[in-house]
Amino acid sequence: MGSIRLKGVRFTAYTMDHEPRHLHCFYAEIEVIADLRFDGKVSLADRTDAIRLCNASTSDVRHILTTAALHFDELVILWEKHHG
Repeated sequence: MGSIRLKGVRFTAYTMDHEPRHLHCFYAEIEVIADLRFDGKVSLADRTDAIRLCNASTSDVRHILTTAALHFDELVILWEKHHG
């Protein structure tokens, strides 16, 4: 497992995790699963539990995804370090 903290968000790549390339992002009591797409964009994972705290604020989710987009290259390196 590897983690990096950026702008108050902890981005975690789990070693035994699955494709597609994604990170678990923790901020303000919520967890968001964000995909690191091969077109260079970040998106909310296409799964029912992509936001884990049903009442998470839109601004918190936006903060997580915006921070991930700003640090895309660093986050891809984190994923690849743990998945080859």
